Amino acid sequence: MANAPLNILMMAAEMVPFAKTGGLADVVGALPKALHALGHDVRVAIPRYGRIDRERFGLQPASEPFLVPLDDEHVEATLMAGSVAAETGVVPVYLVDNPRLFDRDGIYMYADDADRFIFFCRAVLEGMRQLDWVPDVIHCHDWHTAIVPNWLKTIYKRDPFFATTACLYTIHNLAYQGIFGYRVLEIAGVDEFGYLAHPDLPHLNDVVDFMSRGIYFADIVNTVSETYAQEILLPEYGEGLDPILRDRQQQLYGVLNGIDTKLNDPATDPHLAAHYDAKNQAGKALCKLDLQREAALPQRPDVPLIGAISRLADQKGFDLIDLMIEPLLRHHDVQLIVVGTGDQRYHDRFQELRARFPEQLAVFLTFNAALAQKVYAGADMFLMPSRFEPCGLGQMIALRYGTLPIVRATGGLADTVRDYDPATGAGNGFTFGAYDSMALYAAIVRALETYRHHAVWQHLVGHAMKADHSWTTSARRYVELYRRAMVARRGA
Repeated sequence: MANAPLNILMMAAEMVPFAKTGGLADVVGALPKALHALGHDVRVAIPRYGRIDRERFGLQPASEPFLVPLDDEHVEATLMAGSVAAETGVVPVYLVDNPRLFDRDGIYMYADDADRFIFFCRAVLEGMRQLDWVPDVIHCHDWHTAIVPNWLKTIYKRDPFFATTACLYTIHNLAYQGIFGYRVLEIAGVDEFGYLAHPDLPHLNDVVDFMSRGIYFADIVNTVSETYAQEILLPEYGEGLDPILRDRQQQLYGVLNGIDTKLNDPATDPHLAAHYDAKNQAGKALCKLDLQREAALPQRPDVPLIGAISRLADQKGFDLIDLMIEPLLRHHDVQLIVVGTGDQRYHDRFQELRARFPEQLAVFLTFNAALAQKVYAGADMFLMPSRFEPCGLGQMIALRYGTLPIVRATGGLADTVRDYDPATGAGNGFTFGAYDSMALYAAIVRALETYRHHAVWQHLVGHAMKADHSWTTSARRYVELYRRAMVARRGA
């Protein structure tokens, strides 16, 4: 049946509220809830890291301990069961427990990461057999789970339990590919099949690149915006894998991430000095004064205030900001608040600028969730001039809070921010194309000039706040891809 509910198994290295290092955890925390609301049986599997407290999350054994093949031995695993609340019930979460491999302070960056995530993936598959729950589709995220589509086409190919299970592979960050040596093939039990061979990627004959295997073997591949799905077909964005992505471009799709519209709601956000919505924006002005006070900037309702919440790195466009920030502050009546950490040279640069422009620049070299919400609400504009951006969440949160983004038109930024056109009044922000500091400067100046026209600005703010960036639309799109994957699996 075309609309029959699906059994969906989602596998990832992290998930809020259990463990988070980046945006992947937010996606894996939110998407299953939206899928559950559409009527599907969705379950999530992650490792049970040492930082995940059993009592706090009410974890209970979901199965008896069982043995998992790993290299030339069998290693014991236990599935722990937890859950996350959704509006339509609860989403089960299975956590693979093995103290030797996962009971550590961190999540990544260990010498045995290949062993750890191979074990995690194999334990999840064998754990589904323990639970006698057959997924229609397995949704794998990033390199940590990329061995799964490889296995479904090799060592599990004739396994009756997974005979009809399809696989969707999602690329969140193409730069982190999970590259290891030949020994990893033996650990994963696929050494008899050897390296991947590609005429335009000779390096794949010398290394095990997990990301490339996910791309190659999955029934359907996607990344987190439509524009980025096209960009990664080019050498400039393909991180060395563009030839294999071009081979699979008929099975490659883009699906925008959503944001948690309950958590990010200026009408209810507990961190704000005042609440507001698209119909009544008065509270935003109070949020601006509160933000200026907290940032030790002059409390001026008339001055345009630009916020930036980011990792301070070249990829996020800070090399461009570095080149144009002094002329901006010197020649324009503007305030700028920067929140985030990153490269030390940018820490030093912004501290030096703060000393010279104390009434225009505030810098918080940290990340604080409450402060971030205050910036989203209190700023007039949100700066995000990324060199590349697979999706980006900051610009969508800013739009929901009526803070107009100034972005480079790349990846998910291009898919969510439309450049303001004075002739038609259309748009919800300010964009630039060339990765150039003067192009960024010009976009900021256009935003500052538009801000001077109060009625126009208020119209843009109201329009921005009405956009729907919830997970509902994206979840429906993922269901379409799951069904495409199932058709491809049957065809194979």
